[in-house]
Amino acid sequence: MAVTLHLLSCLLGLGSWIAINGVWVELPLLVPQTPEGWELPSYLSLLIQFANIGPLTVTLIHKFRPGCLREGAVISGILAVGIASCVLLAFLWQETSWVGTTRRSTALLCLIFFLSLVDCTSSVTFLPYMTRLGPNYLISYFIGEGLSGLMPALLALAQGVGVVSCELTNRTEPNGSYVPGNLSAVYQPARFPAWCFFLFLSVMMGLSLIAFIILHKTPKEQRNQEAGKGKGQVRRESGGRAVEQKPMMAEDEPETQMTNQEIRKCSTREKVFIYLVLAWVNALTNAVLPSVQTYSCIPYGGRIYHLAATLAAIANPVACGIAVHLSTRNLLAVGALTVIGSGLGSYIMAMAVLSPCPPLLGGNTGGLLIVAAWVLFVGVLSYVKVIIGVILRGEGHGALVWCGAVVQLGSMLGALTMFPLVNVYTLFWSGDPCNQSCPQ
Repeated sequence: MAVTLHLLSCLLGLGSWIAINGVWVELPLLVPQTPEGWELPSYLSLLIQFANIGPLTVTLIHKFRPGCLREGAVISGILAVGIASCVLLAFLWQETSWVGTTRRSTALLCLIFFLSLVDCTSSVTFLPYMTRLGPNYLISYFIGEGLSGLMPALLALAQGVGVVSCELTNRTEPNGSYVPGNLSAVYQPARFPAWCFFLFLSVMMGLSLIAFIILHKTPKEQRNQEAGKGKGQVRRESGGRAVEQKPMMAEDEPETQMTNQEIRKCSTREKVFIYLVLAWVNALTNAVLPSVQTYSCIPYGGRIYHLAATLAAIANPVACGIAVHLSTRNLLAVGALTVIGSGLGSYIMAMAVLSPCPPLLGGNTGGLLIVAAWVLFVGVLSYVKVIIGVILRGEGHGALVWCGAVVQLGSMLGALTMFPLVNVYTLFWSGDPCNQSCPQ
């Protein structure tokens, strides 16, 4: 039963962000076939920020009308909307219409907004639901959340999205003389169409919904019993009294009871520190650094870019797995790891700023360093996020609601900061994956 609960928790986490992560990795295939062109990623970033109306609404209802929402119905509804949106996206993503004097991908943009609404709202609904289970199951949830980025990335690699080959372009002068040209990047055609990819996302969302239904229908006694096993030996107060937390959502069943020993209350100063670190870490991992990933990697070649993106996606669930066996609640350790991860992020940002001519260009060292920086950056800060989630889980249901809200707030601030820098002021310049020589 414990293995089953871990699997179900992982599948629930898988459904949290797989839809939007999937759309991101499919962009190289969508961009050439949409009227927005390479402006499409900018529209996607804005739609995700508009979709934060979902978690904001849920958080405000928690605050001013506690018990008004039924947790099971809300999560089931969110996943159902995600499934329907993915299915419609598979068949309607190429549909366009005139908006004023400009043709727009109205169906694609509208459905992406609904997917963004689903994924953003999952941060303030899925996480609090996990208080019904033991701390180890929360880590399984985070592993699933990491897989929500890895699985679409691996499928996109199998599909051949964004694979570039360097071809020599030659030309013949009017006098008939042959002039050798330069290497130019040519994107290879995909092995299967975008609609197959979107149907795969709908299947994954469907598995997440099925997992949640099974998890939600599992008898409370079995969940509590397995939660106790997952914690090893539950320590109780001297009087053996268990403390039940007050939920912020109406629940079909009472959540898992936790003892006073398990609920280690943090001081107000510690909570402020935890939430600030959480906002900072999510701003970096969800918005700031992903927006410059191509600028930091492409100058070293297309192969380096794909290697960095794939291994970084793998680093997320691996870090969550490490947290299962090597966990800490020491806030000094959390702060130190955050500083280390921020330092790695600073190196990545520096390489992006220096694009298209970063240091160590033309050899293997520069490419290996940027790949290692991305893997360690994602791994270290993913570990920090898991540890913070476990700490806040001990603070109760409400703390995880605010945890999800802070995650979205940090991501939103990061995106709103980077959008004008990348798209308006054009502070970053992309390199050529087929030409690593810098202009003198």
